[in-house]
Order: sequence, then structure tokens, then C-alpha cells
Amino acid sequence: MRGRLHQGLRLFLTFTGMAMLAGCEESGNTYVPPPPPPVRVALPVQEPVTLYFELTGNTAPLNAVDIEARVQGYVQSIDYQDGMMVKKGTRLFGIERDTYEAQLDQAKASLASQQASQVGAKQEYDRQLNLMKQEVTTQTAVDSAKATLDEANAAILNAQANVELATINLGYTEVLAPFDGIVTDHLVDIGTLVGVSGPTKLASIVQTDPLYAYFNVSETQVLMIKETLAKQGHTFRQTDLPSIPAEIGLQTEEGYPHKGHLDYVSPQLDASTGTLQVRALFDNKDHAMLPGLFVRVRVPVGHNDKALLVRDDTIGTNQLGSYVLVLGKDNVVEQKQVKTGQREGALRVIQSGLDSADWVVTQGIQQAIPGSKVTPEKIEMNPTANAAGDAKANTTTQ
Repeated sequence: MRGRLHQGLRLFLTFTGMAMLAGCEESGNTYVPPPPPPVRVALPVQEPVTLYFELTGNTAPLNAVDIEARVQGYVQSIDYQDGMMVKKGTRLFGIERDTYEAQLDQAKASLASQQASQVGAKQEYDRQLNLMKQEVTTQTAVDSAKATLDEANAAILNAQANVELATINLGYTEVLAPFDGIVTDHLVDIGTLVGVSGPTKLASIVQTDPLYAYFNVSETQVLMIKETLAKQGHTFRQTDLPSIPAEIGLQTEEGYPHKGHLDYVSPQLDASTGTLQVRALFDNKDHAMLPGLFVRVRVPVGHNDKALLVRDDTIGTNQLGSYVLVLGKDNVVEQKQVKTGQREGALRVIQSGLDSADWVVTQGIQQAIPGSKVTPEKIEMNPTANAAGDAKANTTTQ
């Protein structure tokens, strides 16, 4: 009897446990969908923007020449330090002067001799004129005296030219800086014979303040500029170049910190490249820029009073180009292909594909899948605050 009670109790507990387990499994299989992921959205910024052509170019010196010895002789002195900044007229090299000083003295002596001969010829001519008035001499004698005087005058001019030439050659023994600039290392040493078979290169000098920047504008861009000017009723003139600003930035710099203006535009396109060469002029008083550097260039070409801008980090790319995620009907995410323009700080201009009333996803982009529903939080398109918020969110997610 007791055995049957124990067996019945075991069966009861077994069925009870199975019923409880079945109940637990039934309640655990109920699917509860997760809430839509939260995202932040903002309207595009609408503000006036100056439109630019963004190009690339290279810097070039204002002046750069080779310093050469123009007379023959031995180098007697090197009067500068390699790489030194010098002013115009600074003596750089000295070439022996003895021979040229002697030539100058010889030329001066010849001039003095010719001047003395001229005095005698003038006196003889005057005497013959007086005798002619007294009818004591002949016309032939007067003409002869006049010819002798003319020869003396011509000889003086020749002697004066020889003095000037000797003075010039003597001046060439002092090699001076032709303009303000930096002189390279010397290519000859003291005691070297230079100018034997022609000019001898001694060094080079480069003027880097101000500094040029050369860049090329495509044929399409040239036509766009002409079309824009025509709509405004203007025509391009070379005299307008100083009033057109230009900006450049080095590879290690943010933005375009160096300000200048256009200086030259080639009068014709290069048929081989389809580009037009343009030159801009920039101050370089601190000599921070060197000739030959690669630079980013931008030149203003227009103005948009109502440009749309979004944060640059909200723009994605795919095979079709650039796109942004926007909030559609019923908070469903949509993808819009856009054409982007220039960057303005942390924002970028959207040229087409976006409306001013579109709410752009600025935070939670990874959770905003096109076609899916989200929980939006509407904020302002504040580049600094939003970027910081995204950085914090990404750090937390990781």
C-alpha cells in the first residue's frame, strides 16, 4: 500500500514538472520586436557661400638667375656665406683687378692725348679762318684744318668710349647681387681662373619674396568663367587681375592660409593639354614657402546666396557617387544621391539632390539603414557639437 502511494506521488510530481516546463517554454518563445534605433537628424544649413575653383599648382620664385663671371681672371674673394640672404648690390665675388685697372689707366691716357690733339687742331683751324678773312691763305688750307679738327673730335669720342668700356670691365671684377634674394653655394673656389672661354657660372640667386604660384585651368572652367562674366555684363581684362583674390595651402596645412591675387593669365590655351596657365602672386616675408612646392589653390568664381550645406561626415559614397541619408515618410530612412561641392570648414556644399526641407541623418548613421524605420531626434546642423557627439557615440559603441 505504501509503495503504491510513493509511486503515485512520483507520477504526480513528474506530470507537474512537465506542465511547468511546457508553460515556461511557451512564454519564452513569444517574439517582441526591438524598438526602432534612435538617430539624430538636422535640416541642411542654408547660407550665402562664395564659390571657388579648387585646383593644384606649384610655387615658383619671383626671380632666379645664375651669377656668372663676365671677365677673365682669378677669383680673389668670396664675400658671402652659402645660403645667405643678401640685398641688391651686395658684393658676392671679387676677381683680380690689376689688368683691368691698367686698361682703364691706358684708356684715360689715350683720351688725354686725343684731347690735347683736339686743342691743337682747333687752334690751327681758328688761325686759318682768320687768315682767310685777311685773304692771306687759301680755302684748301682752311678745309684741311677743318678735317684735322673733325678727326680729333672723332678720336676723342673713341677714346671716351674706350674709357667707358674699361670702366665697365673693371666693374665686372666685382660680382654684385642683381636683386634681393638667397644665394646658393659657390661653385668655384678662391684662385680659380674664370671667364676664359666665356661666362663662368659662380652661383645662383633666388628671390622668394614675393612668390609665384602657377596652376592650370581647364578649358571647361575657362568657358564657365567667360559665361558667368557675360551674364554679368563684364568682359575679362588683364588689368582686373590684381583685384581677383587667390588662396593657397601647403600639403601640411589646413585650408588655404596664404592670401594673394592673380598676376598673369596666358593669352591662349595649350592645345596639347587643353588648359590655360594662370599665375598668382603671394607675400612670403617669413619665407615659409619655398619655390617648387606643391600647393592647393582656390580662386573665387561666383556667389550662391542660398547654398545648402551639410556636415561633411554625413556624406557617404557608393558606385553612383555621393549620397546622404534622410528621414522619409513615417520615419523611414531614405538614401538620396547628391552632387557635392566645395568644403566650408566641417560643412560641405550640396549642389544638387537635396532639398532645404530634408532632415539629414547626422548621428546614428550606422543604424540608419535605407528602408528601415528609426526614432528621430531633431537637432540643428551644428558642426562642432554634432561632431563631438558622434565621436562620443562611436567611442561608446566600440
